[in-house]
Amino acid sequence: MIEGIGKKIKELRISRNLTLKDLSVKTDLSIGFLSQLERGLTTIAVDTLYTIAEVLGVELSYFLSSPKQNKKLVLRSYEKEVFQIYSNQFIYYNLTNDIEDKVFLPRYIEILPSNNEEDITPYNHEGEEFVYVMEGILTLVVNNEKYELYPGDSAHYDSSIVHNWANRTNKTVKLITVHTPNMFRK
Repeated sequence: MIEGIGKKIKELRISRNLTLKDLSVKTDLSIGFLSQLERGLTTIAVDTLYTIAEVLGVELSYFLSSPKQNKKLVLRSYEKEVFQIYSNQFIYYNLTNDIEDKVFLPRYIEILPSNNEEDITPYNHEGEEFVYVMEGILTLVVNNEKYELYPGDSAHYDSSIVHNWANRTNKTVKLITVHTPNMFRK
């Protein structure tokens, strides 16, 4: 597994036009350690790998996911794994076994209740999004307009428009999303 992590670090570093010295300066890790890591000759602590992931602009899970040799067409409900937890509130599951070879990214997301009453901070990015609420009430902000989406409701919008979602209730919101472009595509 460590060889795979090192290989991914090297590929990302090179694709971002960083030298080992550049990465060393940005992560506060020695060039020798990074070189050994890229060659699979040493192990790495998760918190140190997290620092490298931040500098290279990827999620920690990017390094920990193992490539599946025979990618199955069907993903059974019991095979779904937590892909990412964001801000201790958003739990992401991918709905495909073939995340790197597809144009769009389907996900199942659970948004835990939030006590934070501050306004939602909208952001934008390339692509488009489709959201389908399965359970709970989702607060969706698109172009500074707030919408409450209930189970069975959906929204489809251009991601270049400022947007965000939140759970302003005391129950978990469950939704399915489809995003383009797929940020994990090779």
